[in-house]
Amino acid sequence: MNDNLIDTATMPKVGRQMGSNPAGVYQDKDGRRFYVKSLESPAHARNEFIAAKLYQLAGAPTLTYVRAKELNQIATEFVDLDKKHVSRLSAGERRQAQRWFGVHAWTANWDAAGFDGDNQGVVDGVVMTLDVGGALEFRAQGDPKGKAFGASVCELDSLRKNADNPHAVRLFADMSPVEINDAIAVVMRIPDASIRKVVAENRGSIALAEKMIARKADMAKRVT
Repeated sequence: MNDNLIDTATMPKVGRQMGSNPAGVYQDKDGRRFYVKSLESPAHARNEFIAAKLYQLAGAPTLTYVRAKELNQIATEFVDLDKKHVSRLSAGERRQAQRWFGVHAWTANWDAAGFDGDNQGVVDGVVMTLDVGGALEFRAQGDPKGKAFGASVCELDSLRKNADNPHAVRLFADMSPVEINDAIAVVMRIPDASIRKVVAENRGSIALAEKMIARKADMAKRVT
């Protein structure tokens, strides 16, 4: 590896693609494995990396993201999952997943549950989002969201009610008003300065940072 960046050109491929993007599991000289996927553009990869850092800023469990040498690639430390699918979560695990509903809505992660329900997994008893590529400015398949990613957090409703996203509805529809308020409070606790810092440190724009702050303010209006 060069300067601690994941360089797939120097690493053997030891596992197959597991999502819709070209990808594989690669192993470094120390035996550590990484799942590396190639996206349509560096902008798309940067978008996902920033989204992951915002999730982590909120305390929401994600895979461990590491930087790749190729700017259009995303790399995460490979983990063996105990479970993978919304339908396999226990009642307690569903409550864990619902705690981060506000983070999904804030980041406009339409793919929070996964197209096939496979974007929520369990590792050592912790429920985590396995791929945040559907957050912020791009859809999971790479198309720009455009005006659909604005200052109004419509996802507080759509993630619970949109029939075109059945696995998200299955996961979030039964949340009570108190549980929704608690999930929003997770985002409300994030300082604006921390949002600006995370976005700037990961080569995001000032406009993106200000939009995330505006979306946080819009969520505050929804607290009942």
